[in-house]
Amino acid sequence: MKKIVALLLALALVVSMAACSATEVEETQPQTQAPAQTEAAAGTEAAETADAPVEISLWTYPIGKWTDEATIQSLLADFNAVYPNITVKVEYLDYTNGDDKVNTAIEGGQAPDIVMEGPERLVANWGAKGLMVDLSDIVPEGTYESVIASCTGTDGAVYELPVCMITHGMAINRDVFEAAGALQYLNEETLTWNSVEDFFKAVQAVYDAGHEYVGAIYCGGQGGDQGTRALITNIGGGTYANAEHTAYTYASQENAEGLAKLYAQDGIVFDTAIVAADAIQNFVNGTFQMSFCWNINDELNNADALGFDVLPMAFPSDTTPSLQMGIWGFGVFDNGDEAKIEAAKTFIQFMSQDDAQYTKTVEATNFTPVRDLPGFETVNPLITEYSALDPMQGDYYQVTLGWTQARTEWWNMLQRVNSSDGSAEAILAEMQTAQDASNAAAAG
Repeated sequence: MKKIVALLLALALVVSMAACSATEVEETQPQTQAPAQTEAAAGTEAAETADAPVEISLWTYPIGKWTDEATIQSLLADFNAVYPNITVKVEYLDYTNGDDKVNTAIEGGQAPDIVMEGPERLVANWGAKGLMVDLSDIVPEGTYESVIASCTGTDGAVYELPVCMITHGMAINRDVFEAAGALQYLNEETLTWNSVEDFFKAVQAVYDAGHEYVGAIYCGGQGGDQGTRALITNIGGGTYANAEHTAYTYASQENAEGLAKLYAQDGIVFDTAIVAADAIQNFVNGTFQMSFCWNINDELNNADALGFDVLPMAFPSDTTPSLQMGIWGFGVFDNGDEAKIEAAKTFIQFMSQDDAQYTKTVEATNFTPVRDLPGFETVNPLITEYSALDPMQGDYYQVTLGWTQARTEWWNMLQRVNSSDGSAEAILAEMQTAQDASNAAAAG
C-alpha cells in the first residue's frame, strides 16, 4: 500500500474560486449573447424613487476582493451616492462554514436578502427549494446565453444574476519543471499536456529531481472536492454527471483507472489532512510543485508570496480537456418583504448594468465579465494568459441536484481510496458507493 502522507500545515487559507470548484457549460460559446433587455426589466427600478429608508443584508462568499472591507465599502459608497435611502449591511462568509451559516439563517427565518455565490448554491440548492426570487426581469442586456442557462432553474426562473466567470485549471512551478527537464511534456503556448502519459512522465521527472511532493490529492473535508474531480475525469476520460444534470456518472472503469494511476505515481500523495486552500498554499510556498485547484485569482491573491514563475495549465487529457467554469453572481432570497426585495434588486442592478460601475464590480472579483465589456482586458494583463483556457470550458455539472451531498461523497470517497490497496477494482467500488449516495440525494 502506498504510504499515506499527512502534511501538518499552519498556513493562512486562500480560497480561490472556487474553489477551484469545478464547473462549466459544455461547448461554451461566450460570443453568443442574450436578447435585449425588456422594458419590464428597466421598470424594476421602482426602488429608485422610494423615499422610505430600507435596510438589506448582503452575505458574500470569498470571491476575489468581495470579502475585502475597503473594496466593499468603496462599492457601497458608489451605490449610496445614488440610493442614500438603502442601507446595505455586509457579512463575509468562507467556504468552511459559510453554507452552515446560510442554512441556519434560513431555518431561523433570517435568511440574508442577497447572497453572492455560484449557481450550485443559488440555483441547484436554494433556488430549487423555492427560496429565491426570479431575477429574469433584470438580467443585463448582452449577458452570454450559456451563462444565463447555468443560472436558470429547471422551472425556467433565473435565480442568479451572473456577475463574473473564470475557467478553473491547474498550475505548475515552471522554474522547477524547467530545471527537471519536464517542460518537454507540455505545450506552453496552448497550456496543455502532450498526453496523459506525458503528464505522468513530467511528474516522475520532477520527483526524480528531488521533489518528494510534486502534487497532492487532498481530501480533508469540504473543499476536498475542488479540482480533483476535473483532474480524475480528464485523466480517465470519464464523466462526472450526465448532460441532463439529473444523475452522477463518475463511477466508471475509466475514472477508476485514472485515479489508480494517480495513486501509484511517485510524487503524488494522498493527504487526508488538507483541502484545496491548503494545497494552494503549499504550492505557493514551494512545498508542492503543482496545484490541482488554480485560477487567475489565486495568482493575483498570492502575487507577493510567489517566488517562482507560475504556468497555468489545463488538466491532462488524451482528448480536448474539459475544464470547469466558475460563475458567480447575486441571488435574492424571498423573505416576504417586497420593499427589501425591490431594494435588493436595485442594488444588484446598480452593480451590473452600467458599464463603468460593472467594470468596478467585476474588477473586485479578479475574474472576467459575463458580457462584452469594452476595455476590460486592460484591467489585468494576466487575463490574456489565463484566457487561453477558456475554449476548454466543459459542462457546468454543479447544477445537478443533490450537489451539496455529492460534494461530501466525493471527498469521503477519496479518503476511503487512500485507505484501500489502490487497485482500480477497489477504487471503482468506492466510487460506486459514493455515486449511489449522490444520486439518492439528487432524486430527493
